[in-house]
Amino acid sequence: MGKHGHRISQEVIHVTNVQKAFCILLSMCFFATLAVLPGTFFTGENVYRHLPLYRFLEKRTHTSSYEDIETYKKIAGENGKYLGERARSEQLLAEKSEPEELQTPKSTPVPKETAIPSKTVKSAKISESEQTSKKSDKTPKTKKTTASPENPETDKSQKSPKSAAQNVQNIQDSTETIAAAVPHPMIDLSPEKLADYNYLLGQFYIIDSNTEADAVQINAEDFLKQDLKITKETDTPQILIYHSHSQETFADSREGEESDTIVGVGDYLTQLLTENYGYQVVHLKEQFDMAGGELDRSAAYDYARDYLEPYLQENPDIQVIIDLHRDGVPEDRHLVTEINGKPTAQILFYNGLSYTTSKGSLDYLPNPYIQQNLAFSFQLEYQAAQYYPEIYRGIYLAGYRYNLHLRPRSLLLEAGAQTNTVQEVKNAMEPFADILDKVLQG
Repeated sequence: MGKHGHRISQEVIHVTNVQKAFCILLSMCFFATLAVLPGTFFTGENVYRHLPLYRFLEKRTHTSSYEDIETYKKIAGENGKYLGERARSEQLLAEKSEPEELQTPKSTPVPKETAIPSKTVKSAKISESEQTSKKSDKTPKTKKTTASPENPETDKSQKSPKSAAQNVQNIQDSTETIAAAVPHPMIDLSPEKLADYNYLLGQFYIIDSNTEADAVQINAEDFLKQDLKITKETDTPQILIYHSHSQETFADSREGEESDTIVGVGDYLTQLLTENYGYQVVHLKEQFDMAGGELDRSAAYDYARDYLEPYLQENPDIQVIIDLHRDGVPEDRHLVTEINGKPTAQILFYNGLSYTTSKGSLDYLPNPYIQQNLAFSFQLEYQAAQYYPEIYRGIYLAGYRYNLHLRPRSLLLEAGAQTNTVQEVKNAMEPFADILDKVLQG
């Protein structure tokens, strides 16, 4: 081969070295490119998105989908519906850990941030003049009975010795319940947590779809700062209990027996507050939901207001007003827990905001005490969360007024429902009386 063959060999080596250098350069360029590309390049589902052909086809498909506007709107609507249903199902799944039916002792908010109070979605269907009932009656009518609020001895004289003895035993049992009450909150009640508006809503409130609230109005720090204490050293009435819906009954109520109605529950609450706690209590038994001997709730709140306003003028020392109800729930729902071995109905506080999403502020239903009303129910719920976390269901915020404008410490209380027994609801008055006393005594 001689010199010619040697020259060819050198050229081959030279070419090979050039190729190696070129390959090294390409490799460096490749790795430099990978260094600046997003990490999603390496995920299997996105790798093809970086190829020019794929991106072209994707863009074309995306563009064409917008060309059929009607189809796109339909798809978008269906997607929105799906996502809404998905969100609702997830919320219900979260709430199943403390069942909405409240059939177990752990039915109210469970510990820490996973807790959501059971939320009984109910409609607050009241006309603009408060002339319709808050909820439908599902129980038999009882005969009309009206007792004089100024003469409590009238009722006592009608009670049998057996009934009186039973009441004494109930009072003794309630004293044991109170003595056994020690703080055992199941949720975080720290100021830091309560300052979180979303946490506050999730743990304490149920907002009706017909109204709305914000962090300015719902402020736990402000609520807890309000002084709601009252003194017991008085001979005049301090607490007034009445019933806008006096005919509400329970699962085992006997027809015609007032003691088996919500009025009978009011009697027991009156007895507890008077004998156990030393308050001066008046219990009004006027039947505001009866007209001409027939059940008629269309104007119950108006009738109650017309009666209460002059009554309060005559008794200006009354500082606390409780409109005692029972709730209306589906027949398969049983709002019961166990407190000190007793089956106890669960309770719900109810607030009216005089504001609806459709009409805004309801100036024809003025209430100068909305914030005080909210503070009152919150402090009660706060005490319940500490001492009786199994009993409370939340604070329901509705759009109308419900006569809560009569006093700063006005409360609408839902004690159990039509599916509870009479005794379960009366048992609930024992822890309620305790938390009420804790709030009123600071």
